[in-house]
This record gives sequence, C-alpha cells and structure tokens, in this order.
Amino acid sequence: MKAEGMDNEVRKRKSREKRTKSDDMSEESERLQCEKAMEPIDNNLEKYHVKNAEKIPCQEESHHSFTVSIEMDLVAWTLFLLAFLTRTFRLSQPRDVVFDELHYGKYVSMYMRNTFFFDQHPPLGKQIVAGVALLSPLTYKLLQALRMNRWTALLGGFLIIFDNALLTQSRFILMEPILLFFTMLGLVLLVKFHRTGLYTPLWFAYATGAAIAFTCALAVKYVGFYSCCLAGFSILRNIWKRLRDRDVSDWQIILQTMTIGTIFTVIPMAIYMSVFYVHLNVLHKAGPHDSIMTSAFQASLDGGLASIINKQPIVISHGSQVTLKPTFGRPCWLHSHPHTYPIKYPDKRGSSHQQQVTAYSWKDVNNWWIVKRPTRNDLVVGDEPDPIKHGDEIHLVHGLTARALNSHDVAAPVTPQAQEVSCYIDYNISMPGQLLWRVEIVNRNEEGDIWKAITSHVRLIHVSTGTALRLSGRQLPDWGFNQHEVVSDRVVVQPSTVWNVEEHRYTKTDDQKERERELVTREMIPLTRTNPSFLRKFTELQLKMLWYNDGLQANSHMYGSTPLEWVLMDKGIAYWVDKTSNGQIHLLGNIAIWYSGTFSVIVYLALLAFYLLRRRRLCFDLPDDEWEKFQLVGELLLGGYFINYLPFFFTERALFLHNYFPALIFKILLLCFVIEHMHTLLRLFFNRPIVLHLSRLAIFAWIAVVLYVYRKFIVLSYGATKLSAEDVINLRWKDTWDFILHKKIPV
Repeated sequence: MKAEGMDNEVRKRKSREKRTKSDDMSEESERLQCEKAMEPIDNNLEKYHVKNAEKIPCQEESHHSFTVSIEMDLVAWTLFLLAFLTRTFRLSQPRDVVFDELHYGKYVSMYMRNTFFFDQHPPLGKQIVAGVALLSPLTYKLLQALRMNRWTALLGGFLIIFDNALLTQSRFILMEPILLFFTMLGLVLLVKFHRTGLYTPLWFAYATGAAIAFTCALAVKYVGFYSCCLAGFSILRNIWKRLRDRDVSDWQIILQTMTIGTIFTVIPMAIYMSVFYVHLNVLHKAGPHDSIMTSAFQASLDGGLASIINKQPIVISHGSQVTLKPTFGRPCWLHSHPHTYPIKYPDKRGSSHQQQVTAYSWKDVNNWWIVKRPTRNDLVVGDEPDPIKHGDEIHLVHGLTARALNSHDVAAPVTPQAQEVSCYIDYNISMPGQLLWRVEIVNRNEEGDIWKAITSHVRLIHVSTGTALRLSGRQLPDWGFNQHEVVSDRVVVQPSTVWNVEEHRYTKTDDQKERERELVTREMIPLTRTNPSFLRKFTELQLKMLWYNDGLQANSHMYGSTPLEWVLMDKGIAYWVDKTSNGQIHLLGNIAIWYSGTFSVIVYLALLAFYLLRRRRLCFDLPDDEWEKFQLVGELLLGGYFINYLPFFFTERALFLHNYFPALIFKILLLCFVIEHMHTLLRLFFNRPIVLHLSRLAIFAWIAVVLYVYRKFIVLSYGATKLSAEDVINLRWKDTWDFILHKKIPV
C-alpha cells in the first residue's frame, strides 16, 4: 500500500511538472507570436514618426496624452439585438390583460398612486418592470466565463432566444424574466470574482456586483433565495479549496474569509432593506389590502384606520368594548353567534354543544367583546377607568349574547389535538364554566405593561388549562358557516397565538338592551394614526409575506402542474384567447430544447458516475484542466438546476409551468456544456475527421429541429395569428396540452 501511495505521489508530481512546463512553453510561444506580430506594427510606427517628425512640434506631449480604448463583443451585441427584436415584435398585441398581468399591472399602477398593496413576493420586480433582452448575452458571457469555447457560448445564447416559453414570458409584465436576468448577472460576476486576483479593484467590483445581483434576484421573487444558496455554496467551496494552499497563512485565510463574508452579508442586507424602505415610503396611502396587515400598520397609512379619526380611548380597561384580530394571521376577527357546536361530529366525537366561537373575515357586529374584571359585576367604564395590565385575569363577554369566552378539555372540532373554545352556556350538567383568561403583553418592552388598543400584542392564556387562544388556520364545515376555527393550544409561544385590539370604545351603560342597541347602531371607528418605525413595519411585512397563503391548494387551478410534469413539459398555461378566432397565447416551451436539456442532465450524471469510478481505480480519462471544468460545471450548473427544482416537490400551494424557469435556464446551460464535452471526448478518443464532421452535422441537424419547433409554435407566443380549430388541433402534439377552442367558431 505504501509503495502504491508513493507511486501515486510520483505520478502526480510528474503530471504537475509536465503541466507547468507545458504552460511555460505555451506562454513563451504566445509571447514570441505576439512579438513577431508586433514587429511590423512597431516598424510602421517608427517610420511614421520619422516621416512626420517635423509635423509634431513637441514629441514629449504625445507621452502624456490620454488614450481611451473601446472593446465591443459583436457576438454579444448580435444576441442582444436578436433577443430585443423577438421580444418587442408586435409588443402592443394583444391589447388585453394577459394572465398574471392582471396582478402585476395593478401593482405598478398602485405604485404610481402611492397606494399600499400586499404581495407575497418582494417588490423590486414591480418597481423596475422592464425588458430583459440582456438575458441572452448574459448567458453567452457566463458560458465564456466557465471557459467554454465561443461556439458553445453562442449556442447558449441562441437557445435562450429561441425557447418559446421564455419568449412568451418576457413579452408581458411578469416577474420571471427579471428574476432570471439578475440570477444570470450574479453568476457571471461570481465566476469572474473567483478568477480575479485577491484584493484588486476588479476583485472588489465583481464581489460587490455579484452580491447586489443575487440580492436583487431575491428581492424580485423569494425563489431567488435558491440561487443565493447556490452562490453561498460556491463561495464556501472556493474558500475550502484555498485551505490547501500552503503559501497562504492561517491569518490570511481568516482575513480573506472575513472580507468575503462582510461583502456578501452586509451589502445584501443593505440592498434588501433599501428596496423595502422605498416600498414602504412610496406606498403611504391606504389600499385594498390593508386588512391583511395589523391594526397598527393600517393606522400608519394615509386614509387607513386614521381616515375617520375620532377621540377613541387607547387604554383597555374594565368595560372596554373591543374587536380582537390575530396579529400575524389572516385578516379576521374573533367572533361568536348564538349557534352551538353539533352534538356529534362525523367522526363520532362528541362536543360540548356550547355556543360557537370562530374567526370571521368580515366586519360584523358579532365581533364585539367586552373586557370584564372577574371581581366586578357591572360593565360600565366610570370617570376613572380601571386599566388592564400585563398578568391581569379577565373575562371576555360576547357583546350581543352576553356569554363569556370559555375553554375546557374537549377536543376542538377540526383540530382535535387542541381544546375547544366556546361561549359558556349553563346546561346544569356538571360542566362548570372555565372563564378566566390571563393577559400577557408580548411587546411590553416597547409598549409598557398597560394593555393598549392597536399597538399592544397580547396572548390570552386560559388560566385553568394553561393553553393559549389561537387561530388554527383551518376552516369549519357548513355547520360553522365555513368560518375559521379558533382553538386553545398547549403550545403557547407561536405567531398564531398573538392578538391585538383593533376597534375600541368604552361601555357607558349597564343595561343589556341599551348596550345591544349601541353595538348594533354605532359605526366601527378606528383609533388615531400610529407612527411605527421602519424596522417594525419591515419586520411585520416580512412575516406576513413568509407565512401568507394565497389559498390556492396544490392542483386546484386548471392550469396548475406538478414538478414531474415540468421536465417533459406535459402542461402549459393558457394566457389569452382572441374573441373572434381561436388565436391565442399559450405558455409552452420549445419541446426540442426541453427534452434535450432533460437528456443532458441524465448524460452528465452518467458521465460523472463513470469518471468517479474510473478515478477510484486510478484511471484518469480527462486532462486535469478538462476535469476541473467538468467539476465546476457540476457545482454551478447541475447544482443550480437541482437547487431551483427539487424544493418545489415540497411546496403545497398550486404550481405553474413558469415556476420551472430558473431551473430551466441552468438545464439549458448544462445542455450546452454536455454538447461541448461530447465533442471534446470525440477529439480525445476518436480523433478522425469523419467522426468530427458527423458530430458537427448532427449538431446542425438538431439546431434545425429547434428552429422548426420554434417557428411551428411561435403563433402561440405572439397571439397575432387567427387560428382555426384545425390549426389548434394540429399544434396539440401531446394529449395533455390544453389549448382553448371557441365552440361558436366553426372549423
């Protein structure tokens, strides 16, 4: 074994020496060629200066002249122009709202009116809605940065331009093209950052640019987080490789790591928070989505809760009439009504048959509750209010039915692992009421120990069982009028157990009939305007965006699809259909590119397994530089594909084909590398002209197929061609493609 190890070391040392000599010879050869090429230029320049010596008054001035050299990559510019033309051709058509443009166009208009809106994705994409024809040349630049040849890089840009799905998506006010643009820009700058000398101006510029680009991708849609993870892995992998360099001391490694860590944490945090700072400052007016936010957030908007300001009390006291809203849950209010829980549930479980307590999504008179001291019988707030403080025990009396909030060791109707919450009815059957609730102010470090309307976040702890009042997030059946379930949970510390008072007024009469009349007739008037800090509003908005559920369950949309269906493009999305014909816009990719990309993933994985097994047996099939490139492509492109694809298998909401686009880009790039790598293998092991010519011919034939498919389905990208039913049926290459046909339009 030792001899084998020594032989291995000798072999590796000889390989390194051979490679060093080869590199030196290559550099010397390039230097000689450059000098030889420069000789006639230098001679001509010398002749020029001698000939024109009399015409130049002062030769020294020429040494101090300022020279600007401009380099232009004609291939990149050609790709840009081609992408720009295909994306802007007939851009004014159709003159209707297309698919999700309904949302994003509305968001842009709200920006222009400074009106607050809520979206589960970050706001940068809506702020900069713009064309991304630069995506194709960025792909070209990225493949070049990964040391692929110019033809491979050109092929990558070509495939991005001639994929029908990417063409369709980039023609409308949608977020995916902007997300892809920032992702590709970040990758280009990251690769250049890895290959630039440490602490040079370019090194800092590339690092800063990559950090900004990846943060912008995250700030467009949260799926950009996956590309940020890929960048983080690449950076850590690069640092790990430097640990093997014995010329670098431990302190240098530590300093480099700290510098890189600072750049890729501080800058992204600053950029991300700046995007939301602009967002929250621009959208300062009340809008249609106010109810999703907490009461304090709403009251900070112009025309929100403060639009009908009245001198409302702030301090919650004995006798306060309040509405309670989940601070971090869906927009709804604690609610009760005279109806009771059913005696038996469908699963044969029994209930308490007490009065139902739910959460209701609309403003309603049954949302009102009265805070009562257990030691007092009246409900009137006198001249000196009796404030409720942190740790006080209270009763919550339902305003219209006058029954107190109750909980007990009975399973909740839909969430049986939690306790039922009810309004207590005395049936005289040895089931006493357990009506005490303890007030715990969660943010008392900021708001103090006194319970305040809007600003105080409270947990209501059931004294008898130690459980907390919680919005379960589930919906009650028909007997509960499909309202939201409220339970009492043993897990106290969780966001859904936090509530706050939204509407508030003092009870002025102890007469039940008069009080009911007051509750029914008086308008729900909010409190005065609040002024929460940017950090507080930013934090609340982040929590809402992360936990928000848009209500679309998996496969609930007719054009929803699963990750397994994306790979072979089994399902598209109908974006728009013409009213007078069967002409339509349908999101559908270039099947030749998509299938080839899927095949390239399989080929790469097979080659990777083959090479690794061979290298374990000390059989090194690839030159060191080619193996290093093969590994780098695996880390960035194959890793980028899987990190942007696999997480969707664990997503419960409805998914669509466009969710696959970030992974698709990496798959297309990997396809380009596999084509180049197969050509490299042919040159290494079958270096015969006929073989190389046949391989090139096969590639050109495949490109012709790509162009044919693109041309065939381009009518579904632009939507400008009037189609008959027969035309649409002829485009239906797969039974799972759901195109739209007008019944009233004849074939």
